[in-house]
Amino acid sequence: MKIFKAYKTVLIAGAFMIASCAHEDQPTESQLDFSAPAKTDLDKWIGTNFLDPYNINVYYEWNQNLVDNNKYLYPPLVSKVQPAMEVVKKIWIDSYTTIGGTEFVKKIAPREFVLVGGINLNTNGTVTLGLAEAGQRVSLFQIDNLNKKSRASVTQFIHTIQHEYVHILNQTKPFDEQAWAKLTPSGYTSSWYVEAIATSRSLGFITSYARLNIYEDFAETAATILTSSKAEYDAILAGVTDATAKANIKAKEALVVKYYKEAFNIDFYALRDEAQKNTDVVINN
Repeated sequence: MKIFKAYKTVLIAGAFMIASCAHEDQPTESQLDFSAPAKTDLDKWIGTNFLDPYNINVYYEWNQNLVDNNKYLYPPLVSKVQPAMEVVKKIWIDSYTTIGGTEFVKKIAPREFVLVGGINLNTNGTVTLGLAEAGQRVSLFQIDNLNKKSRASVTQFIHTIQHEYVHILNQTKPFDEQAWAKLTPSGYTSSWYVEAIATSRSLGFITSYARLNIYEDFAETAATILTSSKAEYDAILAGVTDATAKANIKAKEALVVKYYKEAFNIDFYALRDEAQKNTDVVINN
């Protein structure tokens, strides 16, 4: 009986509280702004050149959920975003579209580019130029440092794109890992960053970073050829005096060419030439 009375009292008190609250002024509409922010000219350009035709979004404003918060990173200068993405569009997308077909990049591509203004410095003193994450996102660093009139600057930047895209292609269709692993099995090392490039080439690797593992080796081999003219690449080979090392680099090149042809029906050398032609267009305009 006492329990019932206590419960009844609580109900009555609650009713008074509800009645009292009902007489207070209530907001007539939400105080939160859910409206989409107005698109800038840059946003519209990104939509026209990346999002609409290729379903690729470009994030250039700061978003702590898209970067490593343990690093000192910051967004790029807004004035640097379109020039950087023009390089990406002309040398990467347009080259693959011309040689691989209009649907190639639409079907196989990262769906997000995350742009960072400055250097991504690692604890071992190396610098990360780009990251490919799960085949869906590519992060690009040092956007503020890109100089479209400098061949060296453009080549370094687009090398990062080409390298990361090769990883995405490999996730779609793997290369012949067993054949690759047999070529220079003893040359791989986690301390690749202390090795001189001349030393690495004398061991059969196109760059020192290629010595990290077979996957980076494949990506570096492909990216280096794609960012070099035939004459430049021939000069690299000519500088390798060890016959075995040169043969191994050429064997890796042959595996890359075979992979592109068999996996995607792409003439790798035609792709290289198209990328070089488009690089000239970027630098000279």
